[in-house]
Amino acid sequence: MKDILVVAKLKEGKFEKFMGFMQSEQGINERKKIADLTKTLGTVSPDKSAVMFKIAVHDQDALNAFLDGSNPISKPIFDEVMMSYEIFELNKF
Repeated sequence: MKDILVVAKLKEGKFEKFMGFMQSEQGINERKKIADLTKTLGTVSPDKSAVMFKIAVHDQDALNAFLDGSNPISKPIFDEVMMSYEIFELNKF
């Protein structure tokens, strides 16, 4: 398992739609394929234009598909709400 930080910039006014998907049964089921949800930490910027999640990933390919539009479940939502994202691998020292 790898610790990964994902930072995503959202389109204006789309935070609620994004979170609705992430907390939906579909969103949760897709996220379970990627990471251990019990270890996920998330935060949002004060203006709700960006979100950041630290996740314990067990399938990096599934994470990439979830974010890049090749996952058919997340693609319609992310096309609507996401401006951009960055992925960072975290290292413990």
